[in-house]
Amino acid sequence: MTANERAKPRICVFGAGSIGCYVGGRLQAAGAPVRFIGRARLSQEAAEHGLHLTDYRGADMRVPAGAVDFQTDPQAAADADLVLVTVKSAATAEAGRALAAVLKPGTTVISFQNGLGHDGTLRAVLPDAVVLAGMVQFNVVARGGGAFHQATEGALAVTQHASLQPFVGDFAQAGLPLHQHADMVAVQWAKLLLNLNNAINALSDLPIKEELSQRSYRRCLVLAQREALGLLDAAGIHPAKLTAVPPHWMPYVLGLPDALFRRVANAMIAIDPLARGSMWYDLHAGRLTEVDWLNGEVVRLAKTLRRDAPVNARLAALVHAVEQGGRRDWPGEELLLQLRQAADHPMGAT
Repeated sequence: MTANERAKPRICVFGAGSIGCYVGGRLQAAGAPVRFIGRARLSQEAAEHGLHLTDYRGADMRVPAGAVDFQTDPQAAADADLVLVTVKSAATAEAGRALAAVLKPGTTVISFQNGLGHDGTLRAVLPDAVVLAGMVQFNVVARGGGAFHQATEGALAVTQHASLQPFVGDFAQAGLPLHQHADMVAVQWAKLLLNLNNAINALSDLPIKEELSQRSYRRCLVLAQREALGLLDAAGIHPAKLTAVPPHWMPYVLGLPDALFRRVANAMIAIDPLARGSMWYDLHAGRLTEVDWLNGEVVRLAKTLRRDAPVNARLAALVHAVEQGGRRDWPGEELLLQLRQAADHPMGAT
């Protein structure tokens, strides 16, 4: 490490999996001092192969094996100036407690996780840190051997705050500029509307692009999104516009016949054939999914409004069934029938 690198604020990726290794890897490849903290399996992978970061636009960056600082002990975050928390949703509280034992006062912490409310969970146990809500709006594919590929269009979003200023240049240099927002709740709900497809993709057992090419699967997403949008309207929440298509227009576009949909799909979001949802990877690895922080968020919002969210509840139930060894290759028409039945008989949704 050069004297100039030592003088820079240190960035730590806590819970470095696919997203963490990709974002942190690009930051380091662009010259930022980065330390990764994660599981021993990925630590060994990075030690053997380094990190190879690519994206759907043709970017190709590498961090040599000997240059990757990948630790497994949370104590390694003690000298961090910025911590990017990329653990799975269920591990948020545990991550916060681990960081509380080591972080210096005033450290900036960004929750780059799926779902909503994780910044609040972290803030409750990190009162001396600056904790900000964040969101990674793109999909990352782990190819093995230290290779991580950004397979969809999207940006990094974070709550606007002065403490981010020392790091803005690093993210821009890495090709991952930080988009700062005053209202991150609107951004998080907009991303969650897109992420409602995560369960459908996992249940289809297909790559995202192939799944979305079939109208029956898109109609499943239409049902889930319309249910969520109705609840958001009732709650007075206005999701942000993250794609060329405004949130309330998405169900109409998704419901178009296949030939028409293909004409407008590229205007919504760029997806390459490698892309699969993170939930698909979790199921194939035998891990519990984040469905309770995606479709489950819609169900929780419904409860606060004393309403039902039967479509999203049924999707969550079907994913939980796969976690227990159930069916994971639902044809589009069969899945659509399940969701329509749930919508028609809400009490049977779960």
